[in-house]
Amino acid sequence: MTSENATKTTLLRKVGAVLVLVAALVLVLMYVWMPGWVMRHYNRTVSPAPYTVSAPSSASYASTFVADMHCDALMWPRNLAERGTAGHVDIPRLLEGNVAIEFFYTVNRVPLQRKPDGNSPGLDVLGVYNFFQGWPLATWYSPRARALHMAGLLEKAVQQSNGTLSILRTSADIQRFITLRAKNPALTAAILGAEGLYCMENDVENIRVLYNAGYRVLSLTHFHDNELAASSQGLSNGGITPLGRQALDFMERLKIIPDLAHASEQTIDDVLSVVTRPVLLSHTGLRGISDSPRNLADAQARHISEKGGIIGIGFWDAAVGAPDVPHIVKSIRYAVDLLGAEHVALGSDFDGATTAPFDVTGLPTLFEGLLNAGFSAPEIKGIMGGNVQRFLLEN
Repeated sequence: MTSENATKTTLLRKVGAVLVLVAALVLVLMYVWMPGWVMRHYNRTVSPAPYTVSAPSSASYASTFVADMHCDALMWPRNLAERGTAGHVDIPRLLEGNVAIEFFYTVNRVPLQRKPDGNSPGLDVLGVYNFFQGWPLATWYSPRARALHMAGLLEKAVQQSNGTLSILRTSADIQRFITLRAKNPALTAAILGAEGLYCMENDVENIRVLYNAGYRVLSLTHFHDNELAASSQGLSNGGITPLGRQALDFMERLKIIPDLAHASEQTIDDVLSVVTRPVLLSHTGLRGISDSPRNLADAQARHISEKGGIIGIGFWDAAVGAPDVPHIVKSIRYAVDLLGAEHVALGSDFDGATTAPFDVTGLPTLFEGLLNAGFSAPEIKGIMGGNVQRFLLEN
């Protein structure tokens, strides 16, 4: 080898070493910085806390049983036992917001491209995000592993909550919690749900695995169609499949509540034609207010209510038109006039990669908005949480 070639080889080795070092530094920076940035970027509030209401509204709200049927806080990199400055939900803010029951959902598959409709499965970006969060290897590729890991995170939050958070799994749990909370409002509770049964991984026996991990609410689909059913944001506009029917039968035997969020119109009709117990739709808007494929048509909303179901009104822009109290109140009024107040609830989609009008401590402003809009006291008590309490006790 000539001296000139040797010099070139040495230079290439140095350049290679520098490139490897730069790549390693970029990877470390992404590992440290990227998960938190993504969480903050996708979960914003229009107005930051604190939120103020009148003294009469505040006093009345303090005596209200409040329940919200959808948040996605478990997927993000923060300790739910500590008060956060990002996102919408954690245990200290649930207590400050006087929330008795919060539905914690796990997100188990997210395609790279997410449109209002016409989504294909595509690349699953959740695995990449879980890698940078430092989650276990199986969560990088397995929706089932993700669901079980997030169930474990909720259990960890219970352990770290100093007795303020519990997970409700049975009617007896719910009744016991209601009794305890009447004496001590510094308590909150969780219902665990999965958003999209991708975590079933096409084996109905995995529903029992999810049940044993604490899941009591399951939706068939999320952003795209799967082997069980068609999504409102999918390609087929179809309904449930034979495998979806098997899953529903299995869920009914275990008394797991089906959630029709993100389901296509045909899927909703198919599910309601075969289930024997009421269902819920945890978070949605209504097309009579905001004409989005993700939102619920009047006919499907009526069908759910006629079967004894309950519908959670979302807080984000595509659900209600704009993320603010007047638009949420307008959607609630539409739903109440359409279905009756007993079938309407809150389904915020807090921490669901949405911009919310407030974090969970701002719910008193919605309570006051309903008061100012002329809703009766019994209607407001039901919408804010009483309807959910009744539904859970019965189902």
